[in-house]
Amino acid sequence: MIDQEARKDKRSAALSSVIAAIGLTVFKLIVGLLTNSLGILAEAAHSGLDMVAAAMTYFAVRVSDKPADKEHPFGHGKIENLSALFETVLLLATSGWIIHEAIQRLFFVNVKVEASIWSFIVMGTSIVIDYTRSRILYKAARKYKSQALEADALHFSTDIWSSSVVIIGLIGLTIARYVPGLDWMHKADSLAALIVAIIVIYISAELGWRTVSALLDTAPRGLADEVEKVAASVNGVVDAHAIRIRPSGAHTFIDMHITMDGNCTLNEAHAATEVIENAIHAIVSPADITVHVEPAEILEPPAKKLKWNKKK
Repeated sequence: MIDQEARKDKRSAALSSVIAAIGLTVFKLIVGLLTNSLGILAEAAHSGLDMVAAAMTYFAVRVSDKPADKEHPFGHGKIENLSALFETVLLLATSGWIIHEAIQRLFFVNVKVEASIWSFIVMGTSIVIDYTRSRILYKAARKYKSQALEADALHFSTDIWSSSVVIIGLIGLTIARYVPGLDWMHKADSLAALIVAIIVIYISAELGWRTVSALLDTAPRGLADEVEKVAASVNGVVDAHAIRIRPSGAHTFIDMHITMDGNCTLNEAHAATEVIENAIHAIVSPADITVHVEPAEILEPPAKKLKWNKKK
């Protein structure tokens, strides 16, 4: 159960991201249309997807914090993974459009691009805002182990690099205007757009892989071995086996079996499971842990004589 302070912090971080994305999208779109810069228009489209992704993250954070119910016994954490998958599809679609337009401008269509002072202002502003909100999101993601916020933070931190690439393209246009013999640098804007698309595709592929893995209940690498080692080290435990790990949003569900001396008392067995759960919580949290205890030696119970009265 997520406490109220955690809910408030996570929603505040997600909402600030939505507001920032709206402002940047509008600013970039206006400047991109005025200057006819494909690099800036590509960034405007990128920021537009950021806005949609941030809105999805905000929705996912709100829903994923709901407690488990009869229809969702493992909680609502998977909504965060679905949000990230939706974001990935949008990013890949936009990258395809940017690559198509860049190739058109590089080889088939001549488009005049104006590298005005506003072009540099909008991209510089974008870098400052993206840096600020990525730090806010990373802080909240680490504090509350939110995969949705972490994905958002990773996404927005890459915007810093893509914006820097666009600025380099604008610098190339400016140099070509004043330095004879460098006419080829008029294509720098389209080249910058291509690099932006490649960056977006790379980040989208990484995010998409993590999202699909989470949706397929892929356990974090090495966690099962850690859990087995921790459980087996508890006094009285013979071994640990049948370990199943299922990530769901910020939570991790762990089911496992342990074997103990069949002659130990119920209280001793329960105490061992408490020690195991506390030890696992120290390496992964939040986590829902279920430990099933089995006797190390199963003895056949004596046969009981069944008696009944036959009706005459």
